[in-house]
Amino acid sequence: MILEIKDLHVKTGDKEIINGLDLVVKEGEMHVLMGPNGSGKTTLAKTIMGHPAYKITQGDILVDGKSIKDLSTDKRAKLGLFIQFQEPVEIDGVGFVNFLRSAVESTTEQTVNIRELLNNIKTDESNLKINSTLIDRHLNKGFSGGEKKKSEILQMSILKPKIAILDEPDSGLDVDAIKVVADNINRISKETGMGTIIITHYNRILSYMKPQFVHVMEKGKVVKSGGLELVEQIEKEGYNEIDK
Repeated sequence: MILEIKDLHVKTGDKEIINGLDLVVKEGEMHVLMGPNGSGKTTLAKTIMGHPAYKITQGDILVDGKSIKDLSTDKRAKLGLFIQFQEPVEIDGVGFVNFLRSAVESTTEQTVNIRELLNNIKTDESNLKINSTLIDRHLNKGFSGGEKKKSEILQMSILKPKIAILDEPDSGLDVDAIKVVADNINRISKETGMGTIIITHYNRILSYMKPQFVHVMEKGKVVKSGGLELVEQIEKEGYNEIDK
């Protein structure tokens, strides 16, 4: 899969947040998006997945050369796109296992073997060091911040997307949990060959990863691209000193 964002302009209400953004992400690639608060990183993630609050006013989002900007979110998911939310919401009354089974069946259009699904969930719980009672709860209900983030990574592992957009997978996690999450993102990427867009403010999670591309966003567009050396420069000098 190739995800291509061309001259994208996005508004919410009367405010333009994305302002002429270009980005290409292929399966197997790991991209990092950094930038100050309000630069449009989360807006971009939600726009890619078709959030109704964000309106594309110019440009396009393409998957394998075909526009997806008029597709509903579920159809984008069926193509192989996945988003991990910055702040996952609690959904009372929806069982965690039932949610995952429905998600897999709706994206693959195949009947799930529940025993196999449960075994896969247990394996991922072990990999992510999640309490085994998680699968008995409602979706994110009563989860700690760390459990919510790990739950989203578990969902990604089960769904096996072609390109995943991870919005601050490290926020709210302690040092040990950040390493666990990073190790599992690496594992899933290696096992499935998925492409990844990681949105983060911090170098810590990236110290456990080897992204090929780092992009700095400012005022709704990518203003600088490079490799990990760009992350190191940001850590030392901040965004204002980046030569754009």
